[in-house]
Amino acid sequence: MFTRLLKSISLKAKDENIETDGIEQILFERSKRAKNINISVKPFKGVRVAVPCGVSFDKARQFAQSKRGWIRKHLDKMKRLEKEHNAFTKNYVEIDRAEAKKKLVDRLNELSGKHGFSYNKVSIRNQKTRWGSCSARNNISLNIKLVRLPGEVIDYVLLHELVHTRIKNHANGFWAELNRLDGDAKGMSKRLNKYKVFLL
Repeated sequence: MFTRLLKSISLKAKDENIETDGIEQILFERSKRAKNINISVKPFKGVRVAVPCGVSFDKARQFAQSKRGWIRKHLDKMKRLEKEHNAFTKNYVEIDRAEAKKKLVDRLNELSGKHGFSYNKVSIRNQKTRWGSCSARNNISLNIKLVRLPGEVIDYVLLHELVHTRIKNHANGFWAELNRLDGDAKGMSKRLNKYKVFLL
């Protein structure tokens, strides 16, 4: 079934969607940025095959066919994440952006003052991949969804970014400093990972 349906794809140089056995849909998409055929599986988006310029859709189809076991495995994982996300968020109301920004910025200032940190600017964004970041110029970006996490987890993320204003990597020195401030940096990092479904 998988092979027969894959063969139905057109070889025209445009985006193609196909149905597959056990896989709801695969998007074959021409990409000017891709250097190699690349398969990604993302929650609520499904399977995407990036096809570089100069590579035929037929070759991309054959590559996807050879990776069908990998695709199914990661689709199962993504489906679980989608269910977890829906379970976590079903009772949440929409975030008040102004209120969330005030809460996060006020707490960031409290922690930076308490521990002697300084930063340049802070921005609050609705991000899909991370909870926070600190640029080379010490501009801190925080995910608005942080307000849905427990207070101690929020503090961990804020301290994580504040430490980055001094240490721009995740080497041992970084974790030693963060652990000095937080008390259980590695443990909090694992705890934060449990909330990654909020990022979807």
